[in-house]
Amino acid sequence: MSNEDRRLGKGLAALLGENLDEMPEQTDGSVELARIRPNPFQPRVEFEDSALKDLASSIRENGLLQPIVVRPVGEVFQIVAGERRFRAVESLGWEEVPVVQRGLTDEQMLVVALVENLQRENLSALEEARGYEQLIDQFELTQEEVGRHVGRDRSTVANSLRLLGLPAAVQTLLAQGKLSAGHGRAILGLDDPVAQLQLAQAAATAGWSVRETEKRVRSAKKSPSPRVAQRSARRATSDPVTRRAELVLERDLGTQVKIQTRPDGGGDVVINFHDADDFLRLVEHIAGELVAGELRG
Repeated sequence: MSNEDRRLGKGLAALLGENLDEMPEQTDGSVELARIRPNPFQPRVEFEDSALKDLASSIRENGLLQPIVVRPVGEVFQIVAGERRFRAVESLGWEEVPVVQRGLTDEQMLVVALVENLQRENLSALEEARGYEQLIDQFELTQEEVGRHVGRDRSTVANSLRLLGLPAAVQTLLAQGKLSAGHGRAILGLDDPVAQLQLAQAAATAGWSVRETEKRVRSAKKSPSPRVAQRSARRATSDPVTRRAELVLERDLGTQVKIQTRPDGGGDVVINFHDADDFLRLVEHIAGELVAGELRG
Protein backbone atom coordinates (compact mmCIF):
# COMPACT_ATOMS: atom_id res chain seq x y z
CA MET A 1 0.00 0.00 0.00
CA SER A 2 1.39 3.40 -0.94
CA ASN A 3 1.81 6.28 1.50
CA GLU A 4 -1.05 8.05 -0.29
CA ASP A 5 -3.36 5.06 0.24
CA ARG A 6 -2.40 4.89 3.89
CA ARG A 7 -3.24 8.59 4.31
CA LEU A 8 -6.59 8.04 2.62
CA GLY A 9 -7.27 5.07 4.85
CA LYS A 10 -6.50 7.12 7.95
CA GLY A 11 -8.83 9.82 6.74
CA LEU A 12 -11.62 7.32 6.31
CA ALA A 13 -10.92 5.73 9.69
CA ALA A 14 -11.08 9.15 11.37
CA LEU A 15 -14.59 9.63 10.04
CA LEU A 16 -16.03 6.13 10.17
CA GLY A 17 -14.10 4.38 12.92
CA GLU A 18 -10.90 2.34 12.86
CA ASN A 19 -12.11 0.46 9.83
CA LEU A 20 -15.29 -0.37 7.97
CA ASP A 21 -15.28 -3.98 9.10
CA GLU A 22 -15.66 -2.87 12.72
CA MET A 23 -18.73 -0.73 12.02
CA PRO A 24 -22.10 -2.04 13.26
CA GLU A 25 -23.48 -4.42 10.67
CA GLN A 26 -27.21 -4.78 10.17
CA THR A 27 -27.24 -7.88 7.96
CA ASP A 28 -25.26 -9.72 5.35
CA GLY A 29 -26.90 -11.59 2.50
CA SER A 30 -28.18 -10.93 -0.99
CA VAL A 31 -30.45 -8.18 -2.28
CA GLU A 32 -32.39 -8.01 -5.54
CA LEU A 33 -30.72 -5.70 -8.04
CA ALA A 34 -34.09 -4.04 -8.65
CA ARG A 35 -34.00 -2.71 -5.06
CA ILE A 36 -30.53 -1.18 -5.33
CA ARG A 37 -30.00 2.46 -6.25
CA PRO A 38 -26.79 4.37 -7.12
CA ASN A 39 -25.04 6.43 -4.47
CA PRO A 40 -26.62 9.91 -4.78
CA PHE A 41 -23.29 11.36 -3.62
CA GLN A 42 -21.17 9.42 -6.12
CA PRO A 43 -18.49 11.86 -7.38
CA ARG A 44 -17.73 9.75 -10.44
CA VAL A 45 -19.75 10.56 -13.54
CA GLU A 46 -17.71 8.66 -16.15
CA PHE A 47 -17.63 4.85 -16.16
CA GLU A 48 -15.48 3.40 -18.96
CA ASP A 49 -17.35 0.76 -20.95
CA SER A 50 -14.20 -1.25 -21.66
CA ALA A 51 -13.22 -1.38 -17.98
CA LEU A 52 -16.75 -2.45 -17.00
CA LYS A 53 -16.68 -5.21 -19.64
CA ASP A 54 -13.34 -6.45 -18.29
CA LEU A 55 -14.73 -6.45 -14.75
CA ALA A 56 -17.87 -8.30 -15.88
CA SER A 57 -15.71 -10.94 -17.60
CA SER A 58 -13.66 -11.38 -14.43
CA ILE A 59 -16.80 -11.75 -12.31
CA ARG A 60 -18.27 -14.24 -14.78
CA GLU A 61 -15.08 -16.30 -14.55
CA ASN A 62 -14.26 -15.99 -10.85
CA GLY A 63 -17.47 -14.82 -9.18
CA LEU A 64 -17.94 -11.67 -7.12
CA LEU A 65 -15.05 -11.72 -4.66
CA GLN A 66 -16.16 -8.65 -2.70
CA PRO A 67 -19.79 -7.84 -1.80
CA ILE A 68 -21.31 -4.44 -2.51
CA VAL A 69 -21.65 -2.15 0.51
CA VAL A 70 -25.11 -0.56 0.78
CA ARG A 71 -27.22 1.42 3.21
CA PRO A 72 -30.97 0.83 3.67
CA VAL A 73 -33.26 3.72 2.77
CA GLY A 74 -36.89 2.71 3.22
CA GLU A 75 -37.62 -0.23 0.95
CA VAL A 76 -34.52 0.24 -1.23
CA PHE A 77 -30.76 0.27 -0.77
CA GLN A 78 -28.24 2.92 -1.84
CA ILE A 79 -24.77 1.87 -2.91
CA VAL A 80 -22.08 3.00 -0.49
CA ALA A 81 -19.15 1.34 -2.26
CA GLY A 82 -19.02 -0.89 -5.33
CA GLU A 83 -20.97 0.85 -8.07
CA ARG A 84 -18.67 -0.55 -10.76
CA ARG A 85 -19.25 -4.06 -9.40
CA PHE A 86 -23.00 -3.39 -9.36
CA ARG A 87 -22.98 -2.23 -12.99
CA ALA A 88 -20.90 -5.24 -14.00
CA VAL A 89 -23.19 -7.85 -12.42
CA GLU A 90 -26.20 -5.97 -13.79
CA SER A 91 -24.76 -6.39 -17.30
CA LEU A 92 -24.41 -10.12 -16.61
CA GLY A 93 -28.13 -10.39 -15.93
CA TRP A 94 -27.86 -11.24 -12.23
CA GLU A 95 -31.06 -10.89 -10.24
CA GLU A 96 -29.41 -10.71 -6.81
CA VAL A 97 -26.03 -9.57 -5.50
CA PRO A 98 -24.25 -10.18 -2.16
CA VAL A 99 -24.23 -7.08 0.04
CA VAL A 100 -23.05 -5.78 3.38
CA GLN A 101 -25.37 -3.21 4.95
CA ARG A 102 -24.09 -0.18 6.86
CA GLY A 103 -25.94 2.64 8.55
CA LEU A 104 -24.18 5.76 7.28
CA THR A 105 -24.99 9.45 7.21
CA ASP A 106 -25.04 11.46 3.98
CA GLU A 107 -21.66 12.95 4.84
CA GLN A 108 -20.16 9.51 5.44
CA MET A 109 -21.66 8.29 2.16
CA LEU A 110 -19.89 11.01 0.20
CA VAL A 111 -16.57 10.55 1.98
CA VAL A 112 -16.60 6.76 1.49
CA ALA A 113 -17.36 7.19 -2.23
CA LEU A 114 -14.58 9.79 -2.58
CA VAL A 115 -11.99 7.70 -0.75
CA GLU A 116 -12.89 4.49 -2.58
CA ASN A 117 -12.44 6.18 -5.95
CA LEU A 118 -9.30 8.09 -4.95
CA GLN A 119 -7.64 4.89 -3.74
CA ARG A 120 -8.35 3.27 -7.09
CA GLU A 121 -7.33 6.43 -9.01
CA ASN A 122 -10.65 6.27 -10.85
CA LEU A 123 -11.70 9.88 -10.39
CA SER A 124 -10.88 12.55 -12.93
CA ALA A 125 -9.43 15.79 -11.61
CA LEU A 126 -12.81 17.50 -12.03
CA GLU A 127 -14.76 14.71 -10.33
CA GLU A 128 -12.39 14.95 -7.38
CA ALA A 129 -12.80 18.73 -7.21
CA ARG A 130 -16.60 18.49 -7.39
CA GLY A 131 -16.59 15.92 -4.61
CA TYR A 132 -14.63 18.32 -2.39
CA GLU A 133 -16.97 21.16 -3.37
CA GLN A 134 -19.98 19.05 -2.41
CA LEU A 135 -18.52 18.33 1.04
CA ILE A 136 -17.90 22.04 1.56
CA ASP A 137 -21.25 23.28 0.25
CA GLN A 138 -23.55 20.56 1.51
CA PHE A 139 -21.96 19.83 4.87
CA GLU A 140 -20.37 23.22 5.56
CA LEU A 141 -16.87 21.81 5.98
CA THR A 142 -13.68 23.83 5.66
CA GLN A 143 -10.96 22.86 3.20
CA GLU A 144 -8.86 21.64 6.13
CA GLU A 145 -11.73 19.45 7.38
CA VAL A 146 -12.26 18.01 3.90
CA GLY A 147 -8.56 17.21 3.68
CA ARG A 148 -8.64 15.51 7.07
CA HIS A 149 -11.66 13.39 6.06
CA VAL A 150 -10.14 12.13 2.80
CA GLY A 151 -6.49 12.03 3.84
CA ARG A 152 -5.31 14.97 1.73
CA ASP A 153 -3.38 18.12 2.62
CA ARG A 154 -5.43 21.32 2.72
CA SER A 155 -3.29 22.75 -0.09
CA THR A 156 -4.12 19.72 -2.27
CA VAL A 157 -7.83 20.29 -1.72
CA ALA A 158 -7.46 24.02 -2.43
CA ASN A 159 -5.55 23.42 -5.68
CA SER A 160 -8.15 20.89 -6.77
CA LEU A 161 -11.01 23.31 -6.12
CA ARG A 162 -9.30 26.00 -8.21
CA LEU A 163 -9.98 23.92 -11.33
CA LEU A 164 -13.69 24.65 -10.93
CA GLY A 165 -12.91 28.28 -11.74
CA LEU A 166 -11.93 27.38 -15.31
CA PRO A 167 -14.36 28.08 -18.18
CA ALA A 168 -16.83 25.29 -18.89
CA ALA A 169 -15.16 24.39 -22.19
CA VAL A 170 -11.77 23.99 -20.49
CA GLN A 171 -13.38 21.83 -17.80
CA THR A 172 -14.75 19.65 -20.59
CA LEU A 173 -11.22 19.09 -21.93
CA LEU A 174 -10.16 18.05 -18.42
CA ALA A 175 -13.14 15.71 -18.04
CA GLN A 176 -12.33 14.11 -21.41
CA GLY A 177 -8.74 13.49 -20.32
CA LYS A 178 -7.33 15.73 -23.04
CA LEU A 179 -5.76 17.92 -20.36
CA SER A 180 -4.49 17.00 -16.90
CA ALA A 181 -4.98 18.76 -13.60
CA GLY A 182 -1.47 20.16 -14.03
CA HIS A 183 -2.48 21.72 -17.33
CA GLY A 184 -5.57 23.19 -15.68
CA ARG A 185 -3.58 24.76 -12.85
CA ALA A 186 -1.14 26.26 -15.37
CA ILE A 187 -3.96 27.74 -17.45
CA LEU A 188 -5.39 29.37 -14.32
CA GLY A 189 -2.32 31.62 -14.48
CA LEU A 190 -4.22 33.59 -17.14
CA ASP A 191 -7.00 35.86 -15.91
CA ASP A 192 -8.96 36.14 -19.15
CA PRO A 193 -11.47 33.29 -19.79
CA VAL A 194 -11.15 33.58 -23.58
CA ALA A 195 -7.35 33.44 -23.38
CA GLN A 196 -7.67 30.44 -21.04
CA LEU A 197 -9.85 28.61 -23.55
CA GLN A 198 -7.61 29.43 -26.52
CA LEU A 199 -4.52 28.20 -24.73
CA ALA A 200 -6.31 25.09 -23.44
CA GLN A 201 -7.48 24.16 -26.94
CA ALA A 202 -3.97 24.67 -28.30
CA ALA A 203 -2.46 22.54 -25.50
CA ALA A 204 -4.96 19.72 -26.11
CA THR A 205 -4.52 19.79 -29.89
CA ALA A 206 -0.72 19.98 -29.86
CA GLY A 207 -0.29 17.64 -26.91
CA TRP A 208 1.77 20.09 -24.89
CA SER A 209 3.30 18.91 -21.65
CA VAL A 210 2.44 20.71 -18.42
CA ARG A 211 5.84 22.39 -18.50
CA GLU A 212 5.29 23.61 -22.05
CA THR A 213 1.85 24.90 -21.08
CA GLU A 214 3.34 26.80 -18.15
CA LYS A 215 5.91 28.31 -20.51
CA ARG A 216 3.15 29.44 -22.89
CA VAL A 217 1.20 30.97 -20.03
CA ARG A 218 4.23 32.99 -18.92
CA SER A 219 4.73 34.18 -22.47
CA ALA A 220 1.06 35.14 -22.86
CA LYS A 221 1.15 37.13 -19.62
CA LYS A 222 4.13 39.13 -20.86
CA SER A 223 2.60 39.82 -24.29
CA PRO A 224 -1.19 39.85 -24.19
CA SER A 225 -2.84 39.21 -27.54
CA PRO A 226 -4.42 42.12 -29.47
CA ARG A 227 -7.80 40.55 -28.83
CA VAL A 228 -7.27 40.62 -25.07
CA ALA A 229 -5.96 44.19 -25.23
CA GLN A 230 -8.98 45.23 -27.27
CA ARG A 231 -11.37 43.67 -24.78
CA SER A 232 -9.52 45.33 -21.89
CA ALA A 233 -9.90 48.70 -23.56
CA ARG A 234 -13.59 48.09 -24.21
CA ARG A 235 -14.19 47.11 -20.63
CA ALA A 236 -12.47 50.25 -19.39
CA THR A 237 -15.35 52.24 -20.89
CA SER A 238 -18.14 49.82 -19.87
CA ASP A 239 -20.30 50.43 -16.84
CA PRO A 240 -19.47 48.10 -13.91
CA VAL A 241 -22.72 46.10 -14.11
CA THR A 242 -22.32 45.37 -17.82
CA ARG A 243 -18.66 44.50 -17.39
CA ARG A 244 -19.47 42.11 -14.56
CA ALA A 245 -22.21 40.45 -16.62
CA GLU A 246 -19.79 39.98 -19.53
CA LEU A 247 -17.21 38.38 -17.25
CA VAL A 248 -19.74 36.01 -15.71
CA LEU A 249 -21.04 34.93 -19.12
CA GLU A 250 -17.54 34.52 -20.56
CA ARG A 251 -16.45 32.35 -17.64
CA ASP A 252 -19.54 30.18 -18.00
CA LEU A 253 -19.47 29.90 -21.80
CA GLY A 254 -15.73 29.86 -22.31
CA THR A 255 -15.78 32.45 -25.09
CA GLN A 256 -15.90 36.20 -25.67
CA VAL A 257 -19.21 37.90 -24.85
CA LYS A 258 -20.12 41.50 -25.62
CA ILE A 259 -23.18 43.23 -24.19
CA GLN A 260 -24.42 46.28 -26.07
CA THR A 261 -27.01 48.36 -24.26
CA ARG A 262 -29.40 51.01 -25.64
CA PRO A 263 -30.82 54.11 -23.94
CA ASP A 264 -34.31 52.54 -23.93
CA GLY A 265 -33.09 49.71 -21.68
CA GLY A 266 -32.85 47.07 -24.41
CA GLY A 267 -29.74 45.78 -26.08
CA ASP A 268 -27.91 42.83 -27.62
CA VAL A 269 -25.73 40.03 -26.31
CA VAL A 270 -23.07 38.95 -28.82
CA ILE A 271 -21.48 35.54 -28.22
CA ASN A 272 -18.38 34.66 -30.25
CA PHE A 273 -17.59 31.16 -31.52
CA HIS A 274 -14.45 29.95 -33.26
CA ASP A 275 -15.74 27.27 -35.63
CA ALA A 276 -18.68 24.91 -36.25
CA ASP A 277 -17.70 22.59 -33.38
CA ASP A 278 -17.43 25.52 -30.98
CA PHE A 279 -20.86 26.76 -32.13
CA LEU A 280 -22.44 23.36 -31.41
CA ARG A 281 -20.69 23.29 -28.02
CA LEU A 282 -22.26 26.64 -27.13
CA VAL A 283 -25.71 25.54 -28.35
CA GLU A 284 -25.50 22.38 -26.24
CA HIS A 285 -24.38 24.38 -23.21
CA ILE A 286 -27.20 26.91 -23.57
CA ALA A 287 -30.09 24.89 -25.02
CA GLY A 288 -29.21 21.30 -24.13
CA GLU A 289 -27.88 18.19 -25.85
CA LEU A 290 -31.16 17.46 -27.65
CA VAL A 291 -31.16 20.78 -29.54
CA ALA A 292 -27.47 20.46 -30.41
CA GLY A 293 -28.14 16.94 -31.67
CA GLU A 294 -30.85 18.23 -34.01
CA LEU A 295 -28.39 20.73 -35.48
CA ARG A 296 -25.80 18.02 -35.99
CA GLY A 297 -28.45 16.16 -37.99
